[in-house]
Amino acid sequence: MIAIASTLRVAWSSAHAERPLLESTAFLSVGANLDRVSIPHSDEKALAARAATDFDAFAQLYRIYLPRIHAFVLRRTGDVDTTEDICSATFESALRSIDSFRWRSGGFGPWIFRIANRQLITHYRRTARPRSERGQRAMGLMSDAEVPAVSLDGLSEAERVRAAMSRLNSRYQQALSLRYFADLDTSQAAQAMGVPKATFSVVLNRASNALRKELERGDRDG
Repeated sequence: MIAIASTLRVAWSSAHAERPLLESTAFLSVGANLDRVSIPHSDEKALAARAATDFDAFAQLYRIYLPRIHAFVLRRTGDVDTTEDICSATFESALRSIDSFRWRSGGFGPWIFRIANRQLITHYRRTARPRSERGQRAMGLMSDAEVPAVSLDGLSEAERVRAAMSRLNSRYQQALSLRYFADLDTSQAAQAMGVPKATFSVVLNRASNALRKELERGDRDG
C-alpha cells in the first residue's frame, strides 16, 4: 500500500504543479494500514471541501476509504496484486478529478466507489479471466464478515456463498458488493452505480434472488 501513497504524491505534484505541495508524513505512514476508520459526516464534508487544494485533507479521505475500497475490489477480483493496482488507479483518478467533486447527501463514498467501479469495468474489459487460482486462494483468507446477509456456519458456508456469487453476472455482483461489502446504504450504492435508487433496488432484489438460486443449486449438486 505504500506504493499507492507514493503514486498519489507523484499525481498530486503533476496535477498541482503551480500549487504548494503540503507535506504529509502521516499520509505515507498509513499507506499499509487497512484497518477501517470512520469520522462524523460533517467532518468528512469539511475534508472533501478542502481536498482539491489541501493534500492533507485528501490523505485523510484516502485513509478512511482505502480499507473499504480494497475490500470491495478484492471481493470482485479475488487477486491481491490486481486489487492493489485497481486501488492505486482509483485514488489517482480521484485525485486528478477532485476539483469536479460536488458534495451530495451520500457523502464522499458513492463518488469514490463509482470511480472504483469504473476501474473494475476497465480491468474486466482488458482481461478474459476475472479470477486467477491465486485469487481464489486469496479470497479464502477473507473474513466471514465480508459475506452478505446469509447465515454462516463456518468457513465452508462462507466459501459456498463466495462460489455462488462468482457465478452471477457482473451487474449483480456489483450491486451485492456495493450494498453489502462497501458499507453503503441503498441510496449511496445507487449513486456509486450511477443509477436511480429505484433501479438499484430492483437490481439488488434480482441479484439477491439469483444468489439464493445459485446457493440452492449448489446444495442440490453437492
